[in-house]
Amino acid sequence: MKNIITCFGIVLLLLSCKEEERTPEVKEKNEIASANYLQNRKPLQPKPYLELPLGAIRAEGWLEEQLHRMANGMTGKMDSIYSEVVGERNGWLGGDGDGWERGPYWIDGLLPLAYILDNDTLKEKAKPWIEWTLNNQTDDGYLGPVPFEKEPEHEPGLQRGARRDWWPKMIMLKILKQHYEATGDKRVITALTRYFKYQLKELPEKPLDFLSFWGNRRGGDNLQVVYWLYNITGDEFLLKLGDLIHEQTFPWTTVFLNEVKDADPGHPWSFGSTKGYPFDSLEISKITLSKPGGIHTVNLAQGIKEPVVRYQKETDDKYLRAVKKAFRDIKQFHGQPQGMYGGDEPLHGNNPVRGIEFCSVSEMMFSLESMVQITGDMEFADLLEKITYNALPTQASDDYMAKQYFQAANQVEISDRIDAAFETHNHHFTDFVYGTVTGYTCCTTNMHQSWPKFVQNLFYGTKDGGVAALQYAPSRAELKVAGGVDLELHETTEYPFRDTVRFKLTLSGSASFPFHLRIPGWTDNPVITVNGEKVNADIQEQIAIIDRKWESGDEVVLQLPMKIRTSRWYEFSAAVERGPLVYALKIPHHEKRKDRKDGYGEFREFYPAADWNYGLLESVINNPEENIQVVEKDLKENYPWNLENAPVELHLKGVKAEEWKDVNGVPVMPGFWNNSKSSGDLKDIILIPYGCTTLRITEFPTYNIRE
Repeated sequence: MKNIITCFGIVLLLLSCKEEERTPEVKEKNEIASANYLQNRKPLQPKPYLELPLGAIRAEGWLEEQLHRMANGMTGKMDSIYSEVVGERNGWLGGDGDGWERGPYWIDGLLPLAYILDNDTLKEKAKPWIEWTLNNQTDDGYLGPVPFEKEPEHEPGLQRGARRDWWPKMIMLKILKQHYEATGDKRVITALTRYFKYQLKELPEKPLDFLSFWGNRRGGDNLQVVYWLYNITGDEFLLKLGDLIHEQTFPWTTVFLNEVKDADPGHPWSFGSTKGYPFDSLEISKITLSKPGGIHTVNLAQGIKEPVVRYQKETDDKYLRAVKKAFRDIKQFHGQPQGMYGGDEPLHGNNPVRGIEFCSVSEMMFSLESMVQITGDMEFADLLEKITYNALPTQASDDYMAKQYFQAANQVEISDRIDAAFETHNHHFTDFVYGTVTGYTCCTTNMHQSWPKFVQNLFYGTKDGGVAALQYAPSRAELKVAGGVDLELHETTEYPFRDTVRFKLTLSGSASFPFHLRIPGWTDNPVITVNGEKVNADIQEQIAIIDRKWESGDEVVLQLPMKIRTSRWYEFSAAVERGPLVYALKIPHHEKRKDRKDGYGEFREFYPAADWNYGLLESVINNPEENIQVVEKDLKENYPWNLENAPVELHLKGVKAEEWKDVNGVPVMPGFWNNSKSSGDLKDIILIPYGCTTLRITEFPTYNIRE
């Protein structure tokens, strides 16, 4: 591990020496050096939190088990499970087959998983994709699959054409960045410099959307790597390229700031606009996040970070205001309790039976991780935690061999008869079942970045040479603090199921530096101790900073009291939360395997094995701490995310709602006007963490008991 960090440090040191020859701004160079890790150069705004080298953070406990299940599941076996797309014919390996997004999507998750686990087998699977890309760059700087002289004939299941589309290249840019951070491979710097010069030359005539609109919706991914390379090389042309990419990217800032009252959703399949760059300002002024249709949900999940990425160069607070407003609007008009939003391809409102695409979960996580580093805003960190510990675990099977294209907050049956999404008919009713190629196959390959990149964002360096723990999970990190002192930080916890997080510091020598701890917005009266003594740390904007002289062996304990709270959702329904977790009705189920022989392979259906139609009492909702019992169980087999192993249960009184029915497996919320029951309808019910469920009710109708 130390060899990885040392390699990365040497590369940065050499590049810093090169910069000293380029510019007299010694103060800036010293600021970069004092932070230990790569910091923004002027004119980019300094980042409060700095990425650690890939592989510097290791998962432990249940989180390590999750990663091993990925390695032994689809993430590690994608080349054999889905060989027709990511096999040797793939264009990113020089072949004549699929040459668009799905191959890079897979590697964007496989590569960080390989280095976090230090798994040589997985590294070898990722290596050919890196080597072919770096070794086959054309003289003019183009990177990627070799374009056909004549567009090829369509082959079912393959995306062979549009090989010069900018969008798939953006995924490979992220991959090359990660490869460099893990290995210090200088070829990446050379290749990206040449590619970005190529982009600067080509974009005026062939803008981001010249072959498809995906590139201009997702230009923030491109811009992010441009700024990263600028921080290493200091090449001024990169700032000019960044300006051009921002200009050609869909104007998310304007759309987010549009007022709802004057809005028109546009055609449901416009995905925000049918027109490309240059954008029609009159049309853009009518688009908002308020209505179903109009904006594609994965584009939204990726595009929402673009204003914040741009803010580094153009520090106008409109960019931050726009993103904050966007999250408020998403929650109001499309939100679900697990932190995501109804969006089965386009935005689809906040009915809890509306699907949430797995790609949206993965990309929203990455966007939030990016925004936390740039802004230091813990509202983004809180939302990242909610999505990760609720929406993410349930959307893949325990063995990580199947995924659910769409999940929903309320789903009481998972079968191929469910007709509850815009895309149902296009995907032959496989959107909600668990399978490999069910629904649409972007998620088959894009689901793999979620957990590894979350691990990579558990800890950061700080701009003043300290360390920050902004997400909590069992893990271990190695980094440098202060003037270059080695720190190993070991985090022991059963979070998010328990409220206590312990850190042990092992240092190469005594050192003074700040230790940042996120205080989640859901907690009150947190307690911090150092070596058993309570510390009254100054908490500002949800960050507690312990700035002191540290000795090897010091221990920090953070206790985050978890109270039960409730929230209101669709048609006055209610949800129950405790700490970072959302809770849902525990519904036992039985599984059915099906293969219709129509190209979707074998998939898994789930049917309830007990009643699901229960409501909550208004008296419980109004006073949950007094009326709900918390029952903690052992964290079994280091894998908590299923019905059998759920480490926490909430026991409470509910009511049987006989009038609540399903239509073809989809629960239709009963009317709020019939909200009284007799005492004979009272039942004992159990809620478990949302991420542990397969079938669930999360948004409940509520009732009063008649005297």
